[in-house]
Amino acid sequence: MTHRVVDFELPSGDEEGMHTTPERGLHQHGSTRSMNSAPPAPPDQHRRTSLVVTHAPSETSLFDFGTINKGTAYRQIRRGRKQSILSRRGWSNYDPSSRNIRVGSTFTDSSATEETGLINKSLSVDSDVIPEEEGTAWEGLVEMFTENKINYLFVFIPFAVWSHANKWSDGSIFILNFLAMVPLASMLGVFTEELAAHTNDVIGGLINATFGNAVELVVAIQALLAGDYRVVQASLIGSVFSNLLLVLGMCFLFGGMKYAEQEFIAQGAVASISLLAFSGVALLLPEFFGGEGDDSKDDTATISRLAALLLIIMYGLLLWFQLKTHVNLFQGDDDTLALIPFSWALTGLVVITAIVTILSEFLVGSIDGFCTEFNLGRSFVGLIILPVVGNAVEHISAVSVAMKDKMDLALGVALGSSVQIALFVLPLTVVIGWFTGREMTMKFPQFEVALYLMSVIIVSMCLSNARSNWLEGSLLVSLYALIAVGIYFEKDLE
Repeated sequence: MTHRVVDFELPSGDEEGMHTTPERGLHQHGSTRSMNSAPPAPPDQHRRTSLVVTHAPSETSLFDFGTINKGTAYRQIRRGRKQSILSRRGWSNYDPSSRNIRVGSTFTDSSATEETGLINKSLSVDSDVIPEEEGTAWEGLVEMFTENKINYLFVFIPFAVWSHANKWSDGSIFILNFLAMVPLASMLGVFTEELAAHTNDVIGGLINATFGNAVELVVAIQALLAGDYRVVQASLIGSVFSNLLLVLGMCFLFGGMKYAEQEFIAQGAVASISLLAFSGVALLLPEFFGGEGDDSKDDTATISRLAALLLIIMYGLLLWFQLKTHVNLFQGDDDTLALIPFSWALTGLVVITAIVTILSEFLVGSIDGFCTEFNLGRSFVGLIILPVVGNAVEHISAVSVAMKDKMDLALGVALGSSVQIALFVLPLTVVIGWFTGREMTMKFPQFEVALYLMSVIIVSMCLSNARSNWLEGSLLVSLYALIAVGIYFEKDLE
């Protein structure tokens, strides 16, 4: 609950009836029109008074600054899903670190009983009833895997491994590994959030910042080590296009179909757009100042590496802003929920990351054969197809919360993910290439950089009035479709 004191001149004798309550509220625009249209009082009857306007926290605006923090937004979405699981299963006092047992018709915590040596006298104990487990961590783990129907794609994992081991066609290997990695990306995000739920805000924010786009990073590193720099560049800038245009546009479109107009906090959105524009400038430098002579390659690599370091530093400053100096602006609900113990979450995160690393190697190795078999360009595969692997579940989550009129959370996922890729994942691949002896640079094709900057400008225009509707959503989705059409006809650069 926030309070704002508004000072204005009030004629004497008119104090009564001016006290507002949270139930009645006082709308800013309505109060302005009323004061402007009221007849002025004589000067000698003017005196200064104060009116306290109380704003109840909005359900759709959980943050004071806006959700450029993807981790915080995703944590709120996951928390809502966990609450629905606990409500559906009747686990009102669920604790993954203890065993809840049921005696008769009453629940108690066995670990607490053992420690204190006391039995609650209010319990109705029936010696004929055998205690049974209720709400164990194992059941919580099962709920994590079964809550999302997209996890049914896990059945493709053995087929993906088998296809590579038996040297099936590259097209089959690519498709099977692609389908198998979609649920893995989903569960990687789930385990990341579970691990963060056991820590404080700072550590949890760092965990989300590191593993928030782990699938895109793993795929990019595999392509980098294979020397396929074009796929690295295309997959990362394609992820930004996907989040910035497709995800955000779908949120505006489907949310606008249910609500005529949706509001959100503009400060965070403007900050995200500014950071994306900053990364766009970094993409321009190698092209403009790399040179064209014999030493142009070295100049381009040097400029790219320096720009990458500056982008990573900027990302570090963003984390410092979010997690340290202005943490109060990004705090949502302070309550945290965890379905499984810390050790289970850490083990799951390591195992899922290892499986993603193996399958991504199979996926990257089959790209060339897949492109030949289906007559597709590598740029189209990198820009349009590969981003679906890491973003599919986040896309669904963002659209679902947008349709619940929680546009700030949707923006947190779409814009936050774009910022994370542009300021951290992309420059990190350049730095990794630097230390592994690969000439990975930030010199993208000119038309891709132009499309990137134009997309940032158009999105900034759509966000400028802090409101969204279905028309703006259709605009962003159509822009993404236009880019996909252009990339489809792009000639692969050698």
